Amino acid sequence: MPSVPVIILIVFVAIILLLLATCVKVVPQAQAYILERLGGYQSTWGVGLHIRIPLIDRVAKKVLLKEQVVDFAPQPVITKDNVTMRIDTVVFFQITDPKLFAYGVENPIMAIENLTATTLRNIIGDLELDETLTSREIINTKMRVSLDVATDPWGIKVNRVELKNIIPPAAIQDAMEKQMKAERERREAILIAEGEKKSAILRAEGKKQSAILEAEAEKEAAILRAQAKKEATIREAEGQAEAIMSIQKANADGIRFLNDAEPTGEVLQLKSLEAFVKAADGQATKIIIPSEIQGIAGLVKSITEVGKDK
Repeated sequence: MPSVPVIILIVFVAIILLLLATCVKVVPQAQAYILERLGGYQSTWGVGLHIRIPLIDRVAKKVLLKEQVVDFAPQPVITKDNVTMRIDTVVFFQITDPKLFAYGVENPIMAIENLTATTLRNIIGDLELDETLTSREIINTKMRVSLDVATDPWGIKVNRVELKNIIPPAAIQDAMEKQMKAERERREAILIAEGEKKSAILRAEGKKQSAILEAEAEKEAAILRAQAKKEATIREAEGQAEAIMSIQKANADGIRFLNDAEPTGEVLQLKSLEAFVKAADGQATKIIIPSEIQGIAGLVKSITEVGKDK
């Protein structure tokens, strides 16, 4: 059985080993430790193995260096035209200086929330309701710049600020829904009117093209009829000319035949009488016969009667 001094020695060695074990620290990735010595800031430990002095040094704060997201509750704000609405924001920030973050401000998250609320009220107070609803990007940018400047002494960098929801009063929401419905109806009416207009234009163009085609067809038909009539007239004239040529040729042949036969004066007078007889067969009601032909007519009648007596 070990003696009392041995037991005391074993206990002392165990305590020393335990203290040494607690003095060895391993800092993980994306974190930083704030080391204080006798209550004052000593150093900032980065990633890796570190050893502190027992009973003198202590890790005062562990700081997360990753980008963090904080979603704040909706805040009541008043616009320039005295409309009260509620807006909730989302802030993306990252700790860039662990020392300033540890000693700069008490409860940094609460400080950022209050700073966000006051900044949002200042910005929205200069805007009217319609501008607030349509200027999210402008509001986000202004808030990010303002918060980044204000949180820089705390070792915090604000990367982004987003307006998550803009909640206007119920009466404003009803009015906006009615306005939206009226706008949709107006657009629908415009689309219907434009469709009817295009349809009427297409029908008018169709009628116009149809009338043009009918006019062109009638014109071509009239041209064809005129050409056909002209050709018929030409053929008729050619036929009449050929008939006249035939008659003239026959007359010329008759005259030539008489000239070849060397007729006497009586024969010529007789031919003249035949010509007047043919003239009498027409529509004329009165025919004037020269005296020479009358004498020949009497002679012919006398010869005819003598022939009958025989």
